[in-house]
Amino acid sequence: MKLSTDALLIGIAVLLAGNVQAASPYAGKTKAAAVCAQCHGMRMPATEAPFPFLGGRDVQYLRLALRQYRDKTRLSPIMNNIAGSLSDRDIDDITAYYSGLKP
Repeated sequence: MKLSTDALLIGIAVLLAGNVQAASPYAGKTKAAAVCAQCHGMRMPATEAPFPFLGGRDVQYLRLALRQYRDKTRLSPIMNNIAGSLSDRDIDDITAYYSGLKP
């Protein structure tokens, strides 16, 4: 009986883990081009980008900052408005893209 209970729990864990999708830097690149690039640049610091380049930043920092802007616990009228349209998935994808770039 113990073996079948363990097997059942392992099976459930595998099924649940299979539903979790990893962040996609490719999807993040597309979303960043549409949402972030005008102000932060895309692949390298751009002289015309008015705000800091995000490439190479820590993924946890970027994720936390975007969620705080979205939830309005970190205040910036521009960023609160822009991040307000992002889902958790969008944020994960965008941060995967930018954190994977060389600073």
